Amino acid sequence: MPLTVTPLYAGLLGLFYVGLSLWVIKVRVSQKIASGDKGNPVMHNAMRTHANFAEYAPLALILIGFAELQGLPAMAVHILGALLLLARLMHGVGMGRMPHTPVLRGGGAALTFLAILLAALANIGLVLV
Repeated sequence: MPLTVTPLYAGLLGLFYVGLSLWVIKVRVSQKIASGDKGNPVMHNAMRTHANFAEYAPLALILIGFAELQGLPAMAVHILGALLLLARLMHGVGMGRMPHTPVLRGGGAALTFLAILLAALANIGLVLV
């Protein structure tokens, strides 16, 4: 069974990742920091916002893709994908601002955990059924 839904969300999240990457480069240029963060809080924040995305989005997409491959209905895959996309956008915007926007950052983190939890449970359930 080919993946038909997960690639849509992988693509959209990939575009956001490129946007975050370009933002980190912009901060590097504006702060005149070629590598690392040099103790600069603006640079550190940009790097951590980017890294946080890289830490959570891949696992979530893998879980969603595995669930789709096991036969999770397309609508459920769309719900998980949309939840993850919304979560990562909220978190990225909320964490990317200084000071952080706690409602967006925290809400995005919570929704990310929810997407991962639901996708993990779906995988387990589909294997056991």
